[in-house]
Amino acid sequence: MSLRRELGTFDAAMVVVGGIIGAGIFINPAIVAQRLPTAGLVLAAWVVGGAIALAGALVFAELAAALPQAGGQYAYLREAYHPIVGFLFGWASLLLIQGGGIAAVAITFAQYALRFVGKAGAAPAPLAIAAVALLAGVNVLGVKPGSRLLNALVGLKILALATLVVGGLALAPHMPGSTAGPVLPAAGLLAFGGALVPILFSYGGWQSANLVAEETRDPRRTLPRALVAGTVLVILVYVAVNFVYLRALGREGLAATSTPAAEAVRRLFGSGADPFVAAAIAISTFGFLDLSFLAPTRISYAMARDGLFPAPIARLHPRFQTPAWAIVLQAAWSCLLVALGNYGGLVDSVVFADWIFFGLAAASIFILRARDGIPPGRFRTPGYPVVPVLFVAAAVLAVVSAIRSSPGRSAVGAGLLATGVPAYLFFTRARPRKAP
Repeated sequence: MSLRRELGTFDAAMVVVGGIIGAGIFINPAIVAQRLPTAGLVLAAWVVGGAIALAGALVFAELAAALPQAGGQYAYLREAYHPIVGFLFGWASLLLIQGGGIAAVAITFAQYALRFVGKAGAAPAPLAIAAVALLAGVNVLGVKPGSRLLNALVGLKILALATLVVGGLALAPHMPGSTAGPVLPAAGLLAFGGALVPILFSYGGWQSANLVAEETRDPRRTLPRALVAGTVLVILVYVAVNFVYLRALGREGLAATSTPAAEAVRRLFGSGADPFVAAAIAISTFGFLDLSFLAPTRISYAMARDGLFPAPIARLHPRFQTPAWAIVLQAAWSCLLVALGNYGGLVDSVVFADWIFFGLAAASIFILRARDGIPPGRFRTPGYPVVPVLFVAAAVLAVVSAIRSSPGRSAVGAGLLATGVPAYLFFTRARPRKAP
């Protein structure tokens, strides 16, 4: 039994967009404005973050064409370096990267859904856990139901952001805010890097399409197109949304609010539009949660298939041909993190772990090219080797900045990552040996 190839180019592009647009664009612009002194530099940081994401998408497009396997990044790290490197990525993904990301977004979804129904003071954890359980169940029922739900939710979130942008641009001349200011003041590279931490969290997710390579039709052609198209669309949306935030609130106003989307809409359309923001964020985060069970659960599945995780995780549902136990495992761990974590703390921890493996995966392109070459007609990263080198350098900066911004959380992330070494040794010794 194998995974069903049911996703086309549009579906894969929606996986890219859905994997990127979650809660970050509605919340993190305020954090960026707090860390940078001018509106011009804030916009420049979002452009730079988009360029980094696009560079990563181009590199991962070549990797997807070279190794169109379930688990994406896990397969690249396993093949280029050593199985333990791939395992540590999968271990970090389950415990921290995806688990932390799902928990952070589930909490945000619950907060805004409760606000939309007039229950803003209620505890968000029960609703967050219910959302995680519901979407895990939908994705157990098949890759197509999960994809169809994702396509609908992505369409709604793009519509909501487009409404904000169009309305903001129409009303911008009447707003007191400003996007003026020097682009390169003496803020320092580390300060700029610190601002990139929440931006990279907001742009993270473009690699999600690689994870479902074995469920994509003609992945060597489909995935590169989806990665580039989806990432470019998100960059345009993110820069436009931040322009509107800055025009409506100014840099100081943006830095002073913890809910930039709500405050900008209130300035632009009046307080009667508050339910629109709550609904938009709830829909966006709900879509991200759906994507989190559609794609990243394939990492644990691929690890178990290689004998590096408990064997049941590699079993497909007998009727729906989905990695049901991998989905259940991710849902259970994420629900535990919902009860223990908080949004602000989870962001720095996720960026710290995620970008270590982004950098390693991007660097694997040099190893795989030297070893296997590239057959004629297969996708090649434009600007090679400059684009991969710049992306790896950006990954190093992101990790250093995450450590500097939150050393305690980064230490916790490093500790959880280190527990993967004995876990790897346990699973490799416990797996059955092949007969000679």
